[in-house]
Amino acid sequence: MSAVAGQPAATTTVSQAVAEVLAGLLGTVSGERMAATVATLASGPFTGRRVGSAGGAAGRAWLAQHLADLGATVTLEPFQVRFVPEVYTVPTVLWHDGSTTRRLAFGRDVAVHLASADQPLVQRGDLAVAGAGDPAGRWLLVPAGMTLFDAYGHAHGALGLLFGRGVDADGWHYTMLAGPNPGPLPILTLDTATHTTLLAAAQTGGWLAGNTPIRRLDVPATNLHGTWPTTTPTDSPTDSSAVADGDVGTDAGTEVLLTAHYDGVGDHPGLRQPAAADNGSGVAVVLEAARVLAGHLPGGTRLSIALLDAEEAGALGSAHHAAQLRATGATPLVINVDGAGNLHQAAAVEAGGPAHALLAALDQAGRHTGLPLVAGPVASDNRRYAAAGLAAVGIGAGMAGYHSPADTADRVETATLTAVAKLVVATSWLASTDPATLQSLIGDKR
Repeated sequence: MSAVAGQPAATTTVSQAVAEVLAGLLGTVSGERMAATVATLASGPFTGRRVGSAGGAAGRAWLAQHLADLGATVTLEPFQVRFVPEVYTVPTVLWHDGSTTRRLAFGRDVAVHLASADQPLVQRGDLAVAGAGDPAGRWLLVPAGMTLFDAYGHAHGALGLLFGRGVDADGWHYTMLAGPNPGPLPILTLDTATHTTLLAAAQTGGWLAGNTPIRRLDVPATNLHGTWPTTTPTDSPTDSSAVADGDVGTDAGTEVLLTAHYDGVGDHPGLRQPAAADNGSGVAVVLEAARVLAGHLPGGTRLSIALLDAEEAGALGSAHHAAQLRATGATPLVINVDGAGNLHQAAAVEAGGPAHALLAALDQAGRHTGLPLVAGPVASDNRRYAAAGLAAVGIGAGMAGYHSPADTADRVETATLTAVAKLVVATSWLASTDPATLQSLIGDKR
């Protein structure tokens, strides 16, 4: 990867002709346009864009029109997702320490565990510690280090379980949609300070009253695809001089596939969860890169986009799409962006599949645009494409307020959007050239 801050960077090896082409393309990248896209996707009408929700459908419709306005042929690919968890009303959780009754704030002090059974009724019982004493009719505080499996073994007849869980820097519990199946008991998670306080209250006759209104839904999901015609040398004035000079060769039949998931974890009752950085920012980058690249890739290259649903439910949209590509024998070069909100020292890159040449292009693009890259986990849709045997890279550049109400549009940095979009544009263009013309310290370009 290109050098991290404080380390020397190798010189880019792109030719002067290629550098001139890239300069023209990169100069048209607009951070302000991407910031406006993020703000729209994070707005109230889209309600956090959870898979199967009205807000998700509204976001998809807006994106489909956006792609059409960019000149893409737009298609929708529906599929089904099972058992998506939904907290359907604000849980009521009160506790008493022997003298005072307090209400716990949903999202701050308390959240509903993914493994919780659905219990809409508020149930009151004494506080006790799992593994100590009779659990019947009590809410059991699970000690740190005790697993869910072991807690069940101590919970015969209990009203429910109370786990301690850390909150983020903004004081929010983060929301997840993919996780364990529901078990036999109501389960709440408490921030660690509240959990410690209730452990003490369990020794002095404290009680808790609470419910766990969580259900699982089978919902429709839809991937959104945009494609542009395959370019020829005469389609793009940027190709002709470089090809004539022998500086850029083309690999006929190359397809560059830009991907990002548009779904979020969705709003909770009474809590807006805008999903701005995760992954409105990635969608904004992919759309801007497509706007810049459409009609301007080296001849013989096809550009396509997949805006994916149900990533938050287990990367199911990319699993669905990757299976389709494998069945048809398509072999696009996949560039996935998940989180382009808060670049610190470097962007993280994860590669999978036969990605040698794609990594070489990415390496050179990082050096050319000045964006440092480091190998790091990008646990997103890129892994599904790689598992299907496709050359795939995932790019992540940070996000604030992960899966919480703090993931707002104002915390997505325009400079980060711009840097990542330029990286994607340069990588896409370089990956469309003859790999033999690229020199890189990465891979063997097979």
